[in-house]
Amino acid sequence: MADVRSVRGVQEGDAMNDGRPAGVYAVIDPERGPHGALELHGPLDTAFFHRALHRIAEIRPGARYPEPRLLRHGPDLHTVELPGEGGASAPYPLGLLADLLTAAPEHDPDAGGSGTGPAAGPERVPCGTLPRTRPVTPLQQQRLADALARPDHQVEQVLWRWYGPLDTDRFEAAWQAVGERESVLRTAFVWDPQPRALVFDRGPTDLVRHPHGTVIRRAALLTRERARAFDLRRPGALRVALLDSGPADTGAPFTDVLVTYHRALLDSWSVRLLMRECCRAYLADGVLPGGERRPDLGDLACQLSAQDAGPADDARGGSAHGPALPAVPRPPAAGAVGRAGIGVLRTALSPHRSAQLADWAASWGVAESSVLQAVWAMLRYRASEAAPGPATVGFGVESPGRGLLLEGIEGVPGPFENALPVTVRLDAALGLPRLLGDLRDLAMDLAAHEWAAARDPVPASASTSGVGTRAGGLLAFDCGPRPEAAYGDALAAHGIRLAEQESAGSPAGYALRLRAGHDAHRGLVLTCAYDRDLVDATTAGTLLAHTARLLRLLPAAANAATTVGDVLAWLPDAGTPRVPDGPAAQEAAPLMPLRGATAPAAATVCLLDVPGAPRTGHGELVRHYRGPEALTTLRLTPGAQAESLARPARSRGRLVLGGHSGTGALACELARQLTGPGVRPPLVVVGGAWDDPDGPRRLAGALRRASASAARR
Repeated sequence: MADVRSVRGVQEGDAMNDGRPAGVYAVIDPERGPHGALELHGPLDTAFFHRALHRIAEIRPGARYPEPRLLRHGPDLHTVELPGEGGASAPYPLGLLADLLTAAPEHDPDAGGSGTGPAAGPERVPCGTLPRTRPVTPLQQQRLADALARPDHQVEQVLWRWYGPLDTDRFEAAWQAVGERESVLRTAFVWDPQPRALVFDRGPTDLVRHPHGTVIRRAALLTRERARAFDLRRPGALRVALLDSGPADTGAPFTDVLVTYHRALLDSWSVRLLMRECCRAYLADGVLPGGERRPDLGDLACQLSAQDAGPADDARGGSAHGPALPAVPRPPAAGAVGRAGIGVLRTALSPHRSAQLADWAASWGVAESSVLQAVWAMLRYRASEAAPGPATVGFGVESPGRGLLLEGIEGVPGPFENALPVTVRLDAALGLPRLLGDLRDLAMDLAAHEWAAARDPVPASASTSGVGTRAGGLLAFDCGPRPEAAYGDALAAHGIRLAEQESAGSPAGYALRLRAGHDAHRGLVLTCAYDRDLVDATTAGTLLAHTARLLRLLPAAANAATTVGDVLAWLPDAGTPRVPDGPAAQEAAPLMPLRGATAPAAATVCLLDVPGAPRTGHGELVRHYRGPEALTTLRLTPGAQAESLARPARSRGRLVLGGHSGTGALACELARQLTGPGVRPPLVVVGGAWDDPDGPRRLAGALRRASASAARR
């Protein structure tokens, strides 16, 4: 990949550890003193300590804590002393302080010294020293929880084709200007132990251009960019990859512009909005007038917390007819259906067929999205095997989520798209016009309460009128601002034409998600993204083929007398497969053993993953660990319970909870839950960045020393 030009300043594959200091490792002992004790091992600049205190004051505004003091016992050993209450309103957040102090130090010119890891972007670009704290919306909380359990369900992509000259430096400057204007591109998360949003002064521009020949084909680039996990603890929930066309490509030269983003901070509407702003800045030589956009996502979060859902609670789960559907049985355990990960299938209607469908839908006073919902409802009805008798079917419909009473909401980037549950009662004799009208009316009712779903999203494990809220799959219809429509003429004056090619979605927490949208030629493209743990390729392909078949046939064959039974008779005799429920709500994960104890009555060391960071496993750490303790791992989530650790906490020896920087606050909360009669609270060991190549070895040594010290006490 030596010929790949990277405008991030760091080539792909470069080592992240380039002679940085080894960093600090923290040991938290809840038993020592009224507030616990914090030991810091390794070289520590006192400026780091004071900046971390300021950071905590910003993250937790209004809280009164004991004033911590840093005591130096040697060049590589410090302790944090916490005096008596002194008017404090809460115990000091030692876990959060440990996370901030143990992050890998980086040079920050504005600070006159080194910064801390949470303030650095994907390539360790300094992002300012003191971020602003913003509330997290309920919808973001849900997506963050989903991302911790199923990261690939929250990563999506949009691809444009750029015909004509593309100046990389100018394009990069344009994205930098967009990042300066849009705070969402400079936002990260910290777990305290619940997630909080941090908005930094600066953010990285993660943009790479691939000349022709460096990537085999576009599909390989899509797959590779999707596989690059996001680190949610650092700003940069969007990245751009450029792929130049080659001699074999017909027509005018072009560059594919692939935008990959995380749904905890953005949605498809927002990405199109940001691309439109990028085109505007590109035409202005990389400059956007005005300062930071207001209102922004933080303003929305504050407003949502003050709103009352009121009567919207009834509307969110309303059904068009009668009682609700029992949930479809879940298939066997994960991995039993097919390969783990996300599968994507795609088909399209020709522009001529798509125009016929749009005209036919308009003749019945409905949008194309209502026709898609009607087709999906009929397929769900056929799969229920209740025909010709009555049955109630349910599925999710994705709403843009922009019906909020916030000025300028159409231009605010953020994660607003949300799923609304739809249930409808069908039988073979139900007229197709009646079904279309009912779905249109229901969509209008639900649209009036989009803000309620964004304020209080239905949990994955809940039911709406008896229907599992993630049963039946999710339907989405692309909409939002089109950069090619807004700046097409201005770009054309420079010999440039922009055309959206495709939107590669994800299951978004469902077993299957069917997304519809128009391509540059106004053909209707259907993209089916499915969870391979729950749906196999044959099932997804059959559902996609049946959907496309009915959408093609309806304009030519349906009339006012057509019934649901008539439409289903147009399908092949082979049955329509069911769509299972979405993945189960994340629960407290069981302990996963990594290595047994090598000595009788040895204690247990439980390794915790960094929330928000890509999963890397603990194989290297296990290989470097030299102590007799048993090693286990627990996938830590904000709502994790302590039951999984109850047995090792009560066994002989003292339990040690350990992880890389970022696990401290959650580990301390877990230790607090484990404390009880006859149970010693676990030690917490935190240190090192998850992406430091030497981190596993150093963390293994810190855990071993803490375990040995605990055994002597």
